Amino acid sequence: MPHHDLVIIGTGSGNSIPDDRFAGLDVAIIEHGVYGGTCLNVGCIPTKMYVYAADVAETIRRSGTYGVDASIDKIRWADIRDRVFGRIDPISRGGQRYRQFEQPNTTVYLGHARFTGERALAVAPTDGGEPVEVTGDRVVVAAGARPAVPEMIADSGVPFHTSDDVMRIDDVPRRLTIVGGGYIAAEFAHVFSALGSEVTIATRGPALLRDQDEEISARFTELAAHRWNVLLDAAPSAPPERRADGTILLHCPHGTIESDALLVAAGRIPNGDRLDAAAGGLATHPDGRIVVDEQQRTSVPGVWALGDVSSEHQLKHVANHEAAVVRHNLLHPEAPRCTNNAHVPSAVFTDPQVARIGLREQDCRERGIPYVTKVQRYGDVAFGWAMEDTTGVVKLVASPDGTLLGAHLMGPEASSLIQPLIQAITFGLDARTMAEKQYWIHPALPEVIENALLGLPLD
Repeated sequence: MPHHDLVIIGTGSGNSIPDDRFAGLDVAIIEHGVYGGTCLNVGCIPTKMYVYAADVAETIRRSGTYGVDASIDKIRWADIRDRVFGRIDPISRGGQRYRQFEQPNTTVYLGHARFTGERALAVAPTDGGEPVEVTGDRVVVAAGARPAVPEMIADSGVPFHTSDDVMRIDDVPRRLTIVGGGYIAAEFAHVFSALGSEVTIATRGPALLRDQDEEISARFTELAAHRWNVLLDAAPSAPPERRADGTILLHCPHGTIESDALLVAAGRIPNGDRLDAAAGGLATHPDGRIVVDEQQRTSVPGVWALGDVSSEHQLKHVANHEAAVVRHNLLHPEAPRCTNNAHVPSAVFTDPQVARIGLREQDCRERGIPYVTKVQRYGDVAFGWAMEDTTGVVKLVASPDGTLLGAHLMGPEASSLIQPLIQAITFGLDARTMAEKQYWIHPALPEVIENALLGLPLD
């Protein structure tokens, strides 16, 4: 039975843990899927490469607004796809090759890991060989999450896609139905509609992007309905069917939706339930996440967990932060660090972009926290006016004394524009100080933040 000083399950952020400081240890890395994890292979990076192409296409379509007449001659989906994975796949293969063949202190196991006891695992090889029993003095669980698929769809026998495979299809479907209303659904709706599909979104909820501030969610839902066929309160009412000609029929309370392809984007499930965590003594939350403390320690001494398998924030920047904390704590057990997830920002790379940090207005209302708000339109500042923007907004939530509680943006470059507000909320910079004690470049777009800060009705 192979025994290692350190065993890491998962090659996303977990793969970044062992650096030169681990050269004296016997390290094992276990990977069941594609080497490099979700972000590299099926998540953040490839989706944003597609989003960029979609943004370019939409810019061309809207160019007439500015007196520039342009048109799209052709969408070369295969070339877009091959550009994306022609860059990503070599990185994945190179990362595996480096760990597997170029690091003498590292053993790579390609297979599915299940706990058989405390810090003991059985790894079933992906090639179908006999399971390998592996033990470690210390174990890091960074096994990620997977797409959630409703049983009604999964058991129907009708072909469907998830974010794991839809980016590698051969052609853009003429008609695409997306089940879901969160960030994955919104991003793929933008990508496929911009690149040629007629998109229908069927979501079980009363709005899209319901995790956002209620006003941002409502505004985005209204905009989306002008671009896509948006069906709200439309959970599937019967298993989907497939006609002989390949047409897929999705039944919902609004009727039957006909499409050429079905994409399920209904959230993601932590992979803790596939690890036999209980056999390893690991406590889990009701949703399957592995329980960790502020140092990322699990309920078993010598076992840590990080990223989507344990975090309520399924975000790569959170997983990277947690991996850095775990790395430090493995190297310096006498002086452990804690994860700081007090102010976690996020962004949705759809059209328009959406970004947020901190409390939503409904959070303040539900918790009885005194607050004031200000909504500032992009089009009220010079650069937004130059852009002819009519939908972008910055919404700030603050306490009456000026303490910033939350920031919610919808519009061009929201994912970048929010950064000074992330800094202000993280480091406790109040609204008045932020607005008045620094220059704001005129006529740059960040002036919309300045005006929102100045417009807060503070005491």
